[in-house]
Amino acid sequence: MSLALLGTVSLAYVATDTRHLLPSVHYPGTSSTRSEARRVGCDIKGNINDRGERIYHVPGQEYYSATRINPARGERWFCSEWEAWWAGWRKAKV
Repeated sequence: MSLALLGTVSLAYVATDTRHLLPSVHYPGTSSTRSEARRVGCDIKGNINDRGERIYHVPGQEYYSATRINPARGERWFCSEWEAWWAGWRKAKV
């Protein structure tokens, strides 16, 4: 009985959308739109390359200063590497 129940629960878990999104945090005086501006302390650049790869750059990396953020293309700023990773971006290799 318990084995059959476990199988049913497991199947239901697989069938549901398991992607968990970060909670929305609203700061006074900021916008909640996708084109939000850089906040103080949020200096990680989320860039989308020509192949559509979502890559984040941290200060000190080779191309950090050359990387420009264009919110109209879906690019954005992150406050932590964890936040960037959780959102589905990978760290730049150099």
